[in-house]
Amino acid sequence: MTQSTEKIVLPPPFPDHTQLPESDGTFVKNFQEHPQSIILTDSITPVLDRVHPDGQYAIGQDCGIYWRETQPPEAGAVAPDWFYVGNVSPNLDGKVRRSYVLWREFMSPLIALEFSSGNGDEERDKTPLSRSNLDRGRKPGKFWVYENIIKIPYYGIFVISTGKLEMYNLANGCSYQKMAPNNRGHYPVPALGVELGLWQGSYQHQTQLWLRWWDSEGNLLLTGWEQNQLSLLHVEQQRERADREQQRADRQQQRAEQLAARLQELGIDPDAI
Repeated sequence: MTQSTEKIVLPPPFPDHTQLPESDGTFVKNFQEHPQSIILTDSITPVLDRVHPDGQYAIGQDCGIYWRETQPPEAGAVAPDWFYVGNVSPNLDGKVRRSYVLWREFMSPLIALEFSSGNGDEERDKTPLSRSNLDRGRKPGKFWVYENIIKIPYYGIFVISTGKLEMYNLANGCSYQKMAPNNRGHYPVPALGVELGLWQGSYQHQTQLWLRWWDSEGNLLLTGWEQNQLSLLHVEQQRERADREQQRADRQQQRAEQLAARLQELGIDPDAI
């Protein structure tokens, strides 16, 4: 029996986050995206630190989620403007994450948010992955990928031009259902005990509508800067209160001294009264 000497070629292993591109060469489409991501991350960090006292969670801001191995690699990735995934390490093998690789993690984000610079059609795209669509040059839509492949439980689309927020929940883990806001106009995320909604105000000298977090009681979750300003305000209020108390004590002392002087003029010893 002749033994075959043909070399067996094994398929390459699926790449990890260090082997995949971390940028597709596009740029941020407006000046609100970066501060919007920051305000969300900054204000929810204390909540996530309580939920994950071991620090095992990751937040992506305009970072790629690789869900399919393709050539070029970027064609198999989507990049939510903001997403959170729990119970994963913020770093991998001592290295800063460059992307989130689904076939290495097996853990889907709990929530993904898109800040639409257009009318939201791109973020609502339900084009499925199919050979016929690929042959026509139609790539899978974000909505379809989040719903059917990554299966992100909460998906939000913030259309900046209209100031509208759409939230979807993966009902029974199967398909997205559009959520209705609660009586505060917010969308609860019970797993974190928070609500997401719109807030009109100023951040980084931009006054407009922002996506913000509230707790389950409807209290706005503050950024670090807002917390610092609130602390400074409390210190100033305490100082003003102490000044008023001192002024009141000084006036009382002054009246007592004036009364003592008048009594002495009348020949009455104030200490004897």
